[in-house]
Amino acid sequence: MSTASSTESAGTEPGAPAAVDAEQPEERSEERTAGRAPGRFGALVDRFAPALGAYAVVKATGLTVFMLLLSHTGDYLKKQPGRGGGANAWDVLGTWDGVWYQRIAENGYDPQLIPLHGFPLATYYENSAAFFPLYPWLMRLVGAVTGLGPYGSGIVVSVLASLVAAAGIFAIAERLGGFRAGVTAAVIWGLFPGSGVEWAVYSDSLFVALSAWACYCVMTRRWLSAGVLALVAGLNRPTAAALIAAVSIAALVALVRRTDGVARPLTAMLITPWGLIGYVAWVGWRMGDWGGYFKLQRGAWNRYFDGGASTLRSFMDVITGHWDFWQSNPVPDLIAIALLIALPGLLVLLWRARPPLVLWVYTALTIATALSSNQIFGNISRYLLPAFPLCIGLAFALRRVRLSSLVGLLAMPAVAAGWYAGYALFELGIP
Repeated sequence: MSTASSTESAGTEPGAPAAVDAEQPEERSEERTAGRAPGRFGALVDRFAPALGAYAVVKATGLTVFMLLLSHTGDYLKKQPGRGGGANAWDVLGTWDGVWYQRIAENGYDPQLIPLHGFPLATYYENSAAFFPLYPWLMRLVGAVTGLGPYGSGIVVSVLASLVAAAGIFAIAERLGGFRAGVTAAVIWGLFPGSGVEWAVYSDSLFVALSAWACYCVMTRRWLSAGVLALVAGLNRPTAAALIAAVSIAALVALVRRTDGVARPLTAMLITPWGLIGYVAWVGWRMGDWGGYFKLQRGAWNRYFDGGASTLRSFMDVITGHWDFWQSNPVPDLIAIALLIALPGLLVLLWRARPPLVLWVYTALTIATALSSNQIFGNISRYLLPAFPLCIGLAFALRRVRLSSLVGLLAMPAVAAGWYAGYALFELGIP
């Protein structure tokens, strides 16, 4: 394991040159188009178009299968709007958390702790303050510019953010393992279990976009940009704590080793947490209770840190065929089991890719956060979606596979993702 801050660039870290140089010149010339468009914009298009195009194809394929499955069963017509139901199949993409984001985009916040009685697992009414503001702010902005409603604006923000996220994942993987690895990593992230929320009214794509580019900025020693991106990510999701810690630790290493001076890494460290701290503090101030955000999460949504006890308990219940735990959903639960079984192997592949410290810290803390909290067990696939470096490790291992074989290998997951990452998540579970 190495640190990005201790070298001139991630490409000069131990192990990285061998990965990139191992690509044959003939392969590089096949992968990159010969006629580069003129200008900086043309160069960017030439660099990112293959990855974004491949990502968009697999996402469109999965979404089409998702819509066909919804139309085939028609079950969404029997469910409550906002809870997996709607008048049209595509309305499902704006249900569950999507309803809350649409309400915030329309009406803003009114943070309150209102006691709820008569429910064993809930002590407060649900309140929109549990959802961070960046995503609905962007929804409102897009709506003001385009005239779209909250649903359409949310889809636009998510799709555009997913492309930015895929570009960031490509850039990191390309730096570690070459062009082919970069394209493959972007595609794998689009096929990851839980990826159905990438093109839905959910904030996940926006968070991964900010996280990927923050990590890339650390790898390329753009400390101020990394700090700002981590700060902004703190306004998007509470799990930004993992990104804040990763950027701060990498900056601290740079400070100790004096590789990038003092001012830039120190500034990055100082500014990273204030988006997260600021929103949680604002909610507490509005509620008149500085711990209000955490009380709301626990009392209304039954989300709290338990050291992984609920995850372990649910894991044992699922593998022994017991489906009587809180919010058990058999199909998403089994998908979560499969992902947990694959997780050690994905970590080994990531280790073989020799990533910089910032990716290790971010991945480890993202996984720890996902597994150490009381939650809906079947949602582990979605909670691990931000751990995009896992896709990079797998892509690194597949970079030697012939292009035709790689397309064949990923074709079936692209179709199946409409079921395991879309239908199973939204209709057979609660994302």
